[in-house]
Amino acid sequence: MALHFLVDDAQAAHVAGAVAGSTVELSGGEAHHAAVVRRVRVGEEVTVGDGRGVWLSGAVTEVAPKRVMVRVDARRDVSAASPRLVLVQALAKGDRDELAIQAATELGVDEVVPWQASRSVSRWSAEKALKGVARWQQIVREAAKQAHRAWVPAVSEPVTSAQLARRADARLLVLEPTASTPLSTLVLDDVERDIVLVVGPEGGITPEELDALQDAGATLVRLGDTVLRTSTAGPAALALLNARLGRW
Repeated sequence: MALHFLVDDAQAAHVAGAVAGSTVELSGGEAHHAAVVRRVRVGEEVTVGDGRGVWLSGAVTEVAPKRVMVRVDARRDVSAASPRLVLVQALAKGDRDELAIQAATELGVDEVVPWQASRSVSRWSAEKALKGVARWQQIVREAAKQAHRAWVPAVSEPVTSAQLARRADARLLVLEPTASTPLSTLVLDDVERDIVLVVGPEGGITPEELDALQDAGATLVRLGDTVLRTSTAGPAALALLNARLGRW
């Protein structure tokens, strides 16, 4: 499989307008990654994306540490997934929430939302929230590039439990080990709304939060008879939904 490179926002417009026969440039960190880390060579076949559905195939024509040029041989425009799969991931201690969103990105999630749940050990203050979102954006970007995804998932601003309960425009599925309904048997007939998977922190979702989410129309679902870590529950549910929706 050809190496894949993902341009930054400053170059996205240039890539978005590229057609077969044109040339695109990799610069900055991505050029360094291509030339120094991956050691691409002139004539090597690569792919280049903008993270918003544009997928270019071509050959390297010039290599320098700060500049890599690619001749575009073919262009493909990949439509955004429908329905969108959204992971609301509770903040967790250590790097467990980061492991969750990394795996979720590889498995095709379309958006990740940090959730300051009642039992979250990690707490994001106003300043820490800015750094946290930037960190999550970096993680999903790198994971999307590694997975050769045409779309990079969006990272939303952190939400509180009250804000999450007001997300009535989506189909909320709350992963809860005590739920009576298995996710594998849930009827997925509403393809117009986002499917939002809600994953709690290490200590679980509080009864008050569960009640508020159910009052807002959420469905409690379980994955099996075992209790998964917060870092694995979301990715496991996404894998199941990919199969149910015919994406795998």
